[in-house]
Amino acid sequence: MNFFKIIDQLSEVDPDVLDRFDSRRAVFSSLGTAAKRSALAATPLFLGALFQKAYAGTTSTPVEVLQYALTLELFEQDFYGKVKGSAPYAGASAADKAAIDKIKQHEDSHVTLLRGAITSLGGTPVTGVTFKSAVFATLTTFPAQLGIAQLLEDTGVRAYKGRAGELLGDANGLLTVALQIHSVEARHAAKIRTMRGQRAWVSPADDLATHPVYTSGVTGPTSTTTPFGYGIPAYTAASPTENNTTQSGVPITTGLGATYSAADAAASFDEYLQAAEVFDASRAGGLVGA
Repeated sequence: MNFFKIIDQLSEVDPDVLDRFDSRRAVFSSLGTAAKRSALAATPLFLGALFQKAYAGTTSTPVEVLQYALTLELFEQDFYGKVKGSAPYAGASAADKAAIDKIKQHEDSHVTLLRGAITSLGGTPVTGVTFKSAVFATLTTFPAQLGIAQLLEDTGVRAYKGRAGELLGDANGLLTVALQIHSVEARHAAKIRTMRGQRAWVSPADDLATHPVYTSGVTGPTSTTTPFGYGIPAYTAASPTENNTTQSGVPITTGLGATYSAADAAASFDEYLQAAEVFDASRAGGLVGA
């Protein structure tokens, strides 16, 4: 087995192969002497482990994951900017205005951070992500705007959760950054829900519980590209819906006993969304545009 010949051949189709093996580009030096490296490289166990590290779970690059996060943040930033410039916002209570103002400030901060992180990694931050003006024009009351805000925030929370695993092991600490934003998005969702008189957590009893954001089991599109120019992982199996009562193979309802309902069990867990689902027309994909 000529390990180095394999690497040469692989590099012809994947120029970044050595970077995949170790983010510090020093995988071989970390193995010790030349003799030790040659011995280890000759073993199938070493080869399998190395390639597993290089390619398992790396459906996207860290920059692509950050671009996806930036797309979501720009989308929300534009939506709240439109809210602040609308007549319904002008007639809202001082407390409600203060809440929207603060959420918009958070989104601005998230956009700034993600742009900086993408640039530092050699990427060009995505631009031109807006909430459809034609759709926003139909939101003629503040409650109607808050209803859309709830759908966006709940989708955003699930979207971050769906891709956090792709940042595991990243040497730049990007997983921590993503989780820092994710937790704030969850607080936004709870605040908006409270403003609407709903539970702070997702529940099958919510007034929007039948919206596709919570119920759709879409299995398409399977494309690995988006209108924003970066790749997203394709998928064939839909993510769990928000009324799911089985977690990791454990039937929560029956495990809790008769005093707990299916709604109680479902509300105890927040489900993830895959990237292609988020961009589906039934969710954020149907609201993105000029």
